[in-house]
Amino acid sequence: AAPVAGVTRVAAKDTKFTPPAIQVPAGTTVTWAFEDGLVPHDVTGDGWRSGDPQRRGTFAHTFDRPGTYPYRCTVHDGMNGRVVVTGA
Repeated sequence: AAPVAGVTRVAAKDTKFTPPAIQVPAGTTVTWAFEDGLVPHDVTGDGWRSGDPQRRGTFAHTFDRPGTYPYRCTVHDGMNGRVVVTGA
């Protein structure tokens, strides 16, 4: 899917990330919201992670460098997303 620009909040719900791909400028903090009720999720990228799977709450990570950052939920196969970071 093409990345959605102007979005800094991603929902972890219904065993998917919505939107699955976003585009942000460098220096942006992205927040993931765990909204799947009784189903726990986490967010794990290369060198960063949200910690133990959780059912509610949020996790935030700041992306300082341009690049493409894929991430996944380690609890659910196929639950993937990506953050595309552009020059500031």
